Amino acid sequence: MILQALKEYYDRKASDPESGIAPEGWEWKEIPFIIVLEQSGKLKQIEDTREGDGKKKRGKLFLVPQGVKKTSGIAANLLWDTGVYVFGSVNTEGFDDDKVLKATTRAPEQKKAFIKRIKDSLPETARIKAILSFLSSVEQASLEKMPAWEEIYQINPVVSFRFEGEKDLFCRCSEIRAMIDPENSEKTSDGICLVSGMTDRISELHTSIKGVYGAQTSGANIVSFNLASFRSFGKEQGANAPIGESAMFAYTTALNTLLSRESEQRLQVGDASAVFWSARKTNFESDFAFFFKEPEKDDPDVGTLKIKNLLEAPKTGAYLGDSGDERFYLLGLSPNAARISIRFWQVGTVAEFAARLRQHFEDLRIVKPPKEPEFYSLWRLLVNIATQDKSENIPPNVAGDFMRSILDGTPYPQTLLQSALRRIHSDVEYRVKPVRAALIKAYINRYSRTHPKNGEKELEMALDTEQPSVGYQLGRLFAVLEKIQEEASPGLNATIRERYYGSACSSPVTVFGTLMRLKNHHLPKLDNKGRAVNLEKLVGEIVSHFDDFPAHLDLNEQGRFAIGYYHQRQDFFTKKN
Repeated sequence: MILQALKEYYDRKASDPESGIAPEGWEWKEIPFIIVLEQSGKLKQIEDTREGDGKKKRGKLFLVPQGVKKTSGIAANLLWDTGVYVFGSVNTEGFDDDKVLKATTRAPEQKKAFIKRIKDSLPETARIKAILSFLSSVEQASLEKMPAWEEIYQINPVVSFRFEGEKDLFCRCSEIRAMIDPENSEKTSDGICLVSGMTDRISELHTSIKGVYGAQTSGANIVSFNLASFRSFGKEQGANAPIGESAMFAYTTALNTLLSRESEQRLQVGDASAVFWSARKTNFESDFAFFFKEPEKDDPDVGTLKIKNLLEAPKTGAYLGDSGDERFYLLGLSPNAARISIRFWQVGTVAEFAARLRQHFEDLRIVKPPKEPEFYSLWRLLVNIATQDKSENIPPNVAGDFMRSILDGTPYPQTLLQSALRRIHSDVEYRVKPVRAALIKAYINRYSRTHPKNGEKELEMALDTEQPSVGYQLGRLFAVLEKIQEEASPGLNATIRERYYGSACSSPVTVFGTLMRLKNHHLPKLDNKGRAVNLEKLVGEIVSHFDDFPAHLDLNEQGRFAIGYYHQRQDFFTKKN
């Protein structure tokens, strides 16, 4: 199903001449340096295609013949490869003696393989002869005259060829393009492709998938059989899961395109790299990333606008005119040694995913200070429950599980509530931030909707004095007692929040007696006696909702405690009519 959906996405993009997706037999490759030759094969110059500064320099992307799958052996690409394959020169700085010997012995063999690949694959036209002449006769002295040579020698970048006076790389000229299809017709056995259902040459080795966060930079595979223990019935490599060359090219090209640096259809969700697409082009596909990512610095309002469009969609019947019945796909990937594992795979319609996203944002609605963002991104929600509010401390599986629950319309994972409460207990300065309160409220309400037998009332956006939850009312009480202390002793460096919040939230009976006695000590200090009376009445109103201080609160009630505390604090700062 996954590979079929990816192949269909490739077919969709390939049918659009403006999509820019690589045609079969080709791939987009970053080529930092181009060897410019005269028609005779003499070196004219080495062109630097890179743009940017320092480490951010990036070479331009060019369409080149699809590369071979690199292993520990020697295998050359056609008319493009790394500098060591093209020039036979290798930088051994920092190598020990064994590595120096191995690299210097291997480099000439790599160059021979590059030349042999050209000779075996292409007829000896005048320009092929010119390239072969350059490769066999170029002198080190002429290379060293080129300004770019020292950097090429040091970093071993990918290089290719262009003839003087021409715009395109030589590998894109008509004579080469006409030969690519026969070049790709390698000797493999015929069979039925599991993806297309058609007879095709079965792919032995699948193209590597690149761009998955944490995976090997050289790429990894979803489909591979590199050990005998993985094989069945004596079959070798790809014959164990027969996928035709065309389908293999389509799904790997589609996935590499979705994962590319330039792609707007990918998200990093914790340690999972997520990609998404629809069966046909939709606005929902184009805007999906905005529902999860942080606002863009150069246009911070664009994400807010997209979410508002989403929330308005029920009134118009579809998301910005999209067909609600269009199929939509979400694929989450994570690294696993030399392979890529499927973290999550979700399929539905645009209408289904849009409805679940709307519910997510509705669940997060909560009263908040004026300067808070109107909507919270997935990253902001997660980083505020991570240790020290640092993204590197987000638990590895939480992000993927959270996103999956949003798009499944199911309760959030319990680890979210646990992490939020743990962070509130450790963050003695801020405790219940608006973003944490929004997440806890959303968690509890989604849980309550799927467990109606518990009879729990959902939490409101703002203060709810009739909320029957003891935890919620205790949170309100704690906020009132803190307010009394603040007004009785203005300018305190620390309040009961710093010292008592953790115990009050988890084991109320152990501290609320002390806090009530402190309240009796603080109230007489208030200059405004009417204010003191009103605060005492508020304490009485809250206490009337329960009989005794409970010994313990479970996790959900601790969450309700946090919301009661937050709601009551916000109510103190809300102007009354």
